[in-house]
Amino acid sequence: MDWFSRLSLDAQNDVWVIAVGAMTNTACALVGCYLVLRRMSLLGDAISHAVLPGLVVAFVFSGSLSVVPMFVGALLVGLLTAALTQTLHRQVGVPEDASMGVVFTSLFALGVVLIKRYAHRVDLDPDCVLYGLLEFVGFNLAQIGPYELPRAMLSVGSVLLVNVLVIAVFWKELLVSSFDPALATTMGFRAGLLHYLLMALVALTTVASFEQVGSILVIAMLIVPGAAAHLLTDRLSRMVWIAAGIAVGTAVIGHLAAIRLDTNTAGTMAAVAGLAYLGVALAAPRYGVLSVVAGNVRGSVRVLREDVLAMLYRLEELAIGRPLGWHEAVRAVGGGMLPRLALWSLLWRGEIRRDGAVLRLTDGGRDQAKLLVRSHRLWEAFLFQRLGLPADHVHDPAARMEHYIDRGLQEKIAEAVAQPPVDPHGRRIPRSD
Repeated sequence: MDWFSRLSLDAQNDVWVIAVGAMTNTACALVGCYLVLRRMSLLGDAISHAVLPGLVVAFVFSGSLSVVPMFVGALLVGLLTAALTQTLHRQVGVPEDASMGVVFTSLFALGVVLIKRYAHRVDLDPDCVLYGLLEFVGFNLAQIGPYELPRAMLSVGSVLLVNVLVIAVFWKELLVSSFDPALATTMGFRAGLLHYLLMALVALTTVASFEQVGSILVIAMLIVPGAAAHLLTDRLSRMVWIAAGIAVGTAVIGHLAAIRLDTNTAGTMAAVAGLAYLGVALAAPRYGVLSVVAGNVRGSVRVLREDVLAMLYRLEELAIGRPLGWHEAVRAVGGGMLPRLALWSLLWRGEIRRDGAVLRLTDGGRDQAKLLVRSHRLWEAFLFQRLGLPADHVHDPAARMEHYIDRGLQEKIAEAVAQPPVDPHGRRIPRSD
């Protein structure tokens, strides 16, 4: 710790702010992963707001800011929030999202009223409750053995340790009940108790985070790291680690940005978390917007590419004297940028070639086109023979289906329709060899 003691007071405080922020964010992110998996993100928001009257009542009765009354008050109201939400949803038939909204807004409003009514009797700063005082954790130290540590680190660290231990001990039970509560009950797990255990952890984590990030901003730490991690992986173990990494990174970058911008640290951390989620939502390899758009474009280009191959093959069958040109091919498959990409892709793949102003199939392109036309005409025969569709009603569904029939399915369809030489329109069905 010699290096730390040589730092200025401001630098020491910055280290403590990042450390406490990282612990707070990680504690929130761990339980937040389960809220995201259970599709209960709004319930985390509900509890984070609804515990406010529990805090005020605890302050009124205890007359102090002692940690124990705060935890007890927050825990009781947090569990009450979860119970009221479930009761309204299951017993009264109120939609789950509406029941959450009714419960948490009512309790939060009650908490605001109590703050205004009893603020003169207890040392309770509304700004602290709403926005947190993370910037000042390094100036409120406690002597622990030979070291002086922030008091906030003791409370948040204890909750972080509790969250880690509970998740480690009940890993399998929480995993199963998060994905399928009915299966968890069948396996002998008390899904209801696990649900309220999780709600208790959320309540404890929320109240421990109040002084650091405030009741408004704690929801960002409860949900954003887990939601971002869920876009990056489908495995819970990886999700927990990724969420914790995002939480720590948010604390570091958020505080450095707050220093640079001269803004509230907790608010900047929440903003950084939001930007991190935006980046993940855009660029996640599997579920990101860019990946989904790229996948849709690839799929559309593939279909258009196959449409062009099939069209050129049919023109060859008809022995039309004037082959198809580039612009005619683009217009024939709908026009626009995607058909042009499809044609350039066919040229690059060597499946078509330009012969002056016209397009012609290469040997490899002709083989691919023959398979497509075979799929189309076999499916037409199947629809005509097996499903009894009229011959003039089979072309459109076959035109869509031909892009998703592989060789194995082709042979099964051919066997089902007794290997017909022609389709319902009398056109020859190409052979697969």
